[in-house]
Amino acid sequence: MTAPPAPPTVALAGSQRADVVVVGAGYTGLSAALHLAEGGAGVVVVEAAEVGFGGAGRNVGLVNAGMWVMPEALVEVLGSEYGERLLDFLGNAPRAVFDLVERHGIACEAETSGTIHCAVGAKGLRELEDRAAQWQRRGAPVELLTAAQMADKVGTSAYAGGLLDRRAGTIQPLAYARGLARAAMAAGARIFTGSPVLSTEKTGGGWTVRTPAGDVSADWVVVATDAYSSGPWAAIREEQVHLPYFNFATEPLSEAARAEILPERQGAWDTKEVLSSFRFDRAGRLVFGSVGALKGAGAAVHRAWARRALKRLFPRIGDVRFEAEWYGLIGMTSDNLPRFHKLDRNVLSFCGYNGRGIAPGTVFGRALASHILGQVGEQDLPLPLSMPENPPFRAAKEAYYEVGAQLAHLAGARL
Repeated sequence: MTAPPAPPTVALAGSQRADVVVVGAGYTGLSAALHLAEGGAGVVVVEAAEVGFGGAGRNVGLVNAGMWVMPEALVEVLGSEYGERLLDFLGNAPRAVFDLVERHGIACEAETSGTIHCAVGAKGLRELEDRAAQWQRRGAPVELLTAAQMADKVGTSAYAGGLLDRRAGTIQPLAYARGLARAAMAAGARIFTGSPVLSTEKTGGGWTVRTPAGDVSADWVVVATDAYSSGPWAAIREEQVHLPYFNFATEPLSEAARAEILPERQGAWDTKEVLSSFRFDRAGRLVFGSVGALKGAGAAVHRAWARRALKRLFPRIGDVRFEAEWYGLIGMTSDNLPRFHKLDRNVLSFCGYNGRGIAPGTVFGRALASHILGQVGEQDLPLPLSMPENPPFRAAKEAYYEVGAQLAHLAGARL
């Protein structure tokens, strides 16, 4: 409804030759393609569906810094060298997004006033106090907010406090993906949609990637399909537990409501296990979401919960009509941290964004381009090399997430 149209593309037909074939037209793949093309490489992107079809187009739109994992816990898992490197890398990632938006004139409703993590109760406030202290020790521009300050900045008294991260912001996520595609094509990348990869073959010193009606031969393969991976790289999907997440977009709210709710236009989300998120679009629609899939019985449960939750948070807006609804899948890794895989010779992938796809995907794609162009070595990338590993009880966990979300929303759990 609100994104500019995607650039015209067609399905791959016949044979193509490139230096790099990028599989997947989401944030990682499009960023890699853009930076590779700008660096002089010949690039072909093949996408199974359309630009931004997966996690990119279904995203909440929060351009956050860092990961869900606390900074100190991240360092404990990865070690000091990679841990501090990744924190610095992702701490600066939102700035990279907004720089690309500005440099390429991407019309994606970018807002750079930050994001707010909302504390639910005393437990949530303790979590945010710890998170704020850990980031502040690293010099990050984050600020702990009191309940009174939250009432002013968010427009509700529901929260015990909050954490304002001034590095962050919001975008219209599908518009950003389509804008990256336009920029990559303008730089010389060739993008083919409706072209799922069916098979791969080593050919000489490189690879041939085959789709239903064509093939691409290249020296390098970037696998940028993340939680929606299938076919030859299904192992990337299988190492992640799918967490469904939905969004509803209200009709444009009144001027009075828009002046009261998120008046500085930050994006927001809370500390609950079954979390909620919300932000405005430029037309004044409130985009409100939570964990769950809008399918089967879940569609009615989550829709009714969203209406109740909005009335609790912002009682003055009254009953609102939803103009749009959608959901997608977040890929969760076992430790909630992303992965760097070398799937074969010259076949590379960053994946496992755990609900933080916009900024990490952008800078991880740029990092892959820098490595392939010979600008940085593998040892200088922000993550250590690993191989995909299947988590135990993946199917059971995925069923638990959806059933648990329905039960929580059916009960109308306390905000």
